[in-house]
Amino acid sequence: MPTRLEDAVNILQNSGHDGVAIVAGATDWFPARGEKPLQQPVLDINKIIELQGITCTPQGWRIGAAVTWSDIITADLPKCFNGLKAAAREVGSVQIQNSGTLAGNLCNASPAADGMPPLLTLDASVELASPAGIRIVPLSDFVLGVRQTALRPAELVSAILLPEVSATATGSFIKIGARKYLVISITMVAALISVVGGRIVEARVAVGACSAVAQRVPLLEAALLGCGVADAVDQIHPAHLEQLSPISDMRGSAQYRGEAALELCRRAVTGALQDGARCNG
Repeated sequence: MPTRLEDAVNILQNSGHDGVAIVAGATDWFPARGEKPLQQPVLDINKIIELQGITCTPQGWRIGAAVTWSDIITADLPKCFNGLKAAAREVGSVQIQNSGTLAGNLCNASPAADGMPPLLTLDASVELASPAGIRIVPLSDFVLGVRQTALRPAELVSAILLPEVSATATGSFIKIGARKYLVISITMVAALISVVGGRIVEARVAVGACSAVAQRVPLLEAALLGCGVADAVDQIHPAHLEQLSPISDMRGSAQYRGEAALELCRRAVTGALQDGARCNG
């Protein structure tokens, strides 16, 4: 359990990169192990000073890799973060929110990762640290597939970086599952909408759990640009989501996921517009 980032990456470099588990909250890692005995070294990053806190920089926002979901919920953040805060409240129980981290959610690379859609609407990038230094990868290029990321040997996530967003932008997030609480999503949608003079001047929408990796839907975003607030939702049609590739599993059929995603897009956009109007009113 190192307290400095330099020590952590040196541990990874000297380990031979074979089977070292990097954990923060370990809320996914421990359940995935089942009853198997521990046979690998574990690198706990919770005490690393450089990975703590949420800070505003001249370039935007920096969320340290050890920041928990509860940290996000209680942080004083602008309304563009409303979607991320809503997603944080939906993650597991309060106990999970107190331990689990946003960075760990990304590294777990589940198609149903709650953090992915709102972070995609915030144009997030992932800061990666290694003995060679720091490299920054767009979030859309970091998660490559189911349980697959762009992490290299002797590399760990040090932060999530978010560029400054328009002061008029408001975020939203909504998901559905088989029950109300402690649920893995059937599908989820995040939206970030900016309105000026009664018309949408910026629209970002991302859908999760309907493809191997959550993704933005550019056709829908383009259709919303320039729309008046009153008729924006009427512009959302199934053709805008044709890029998605939902599957059928125990939680829902592919057809249901596709239909639900369309409805959630409408609700997420509506929610962002309504919250934006309240904040500006």
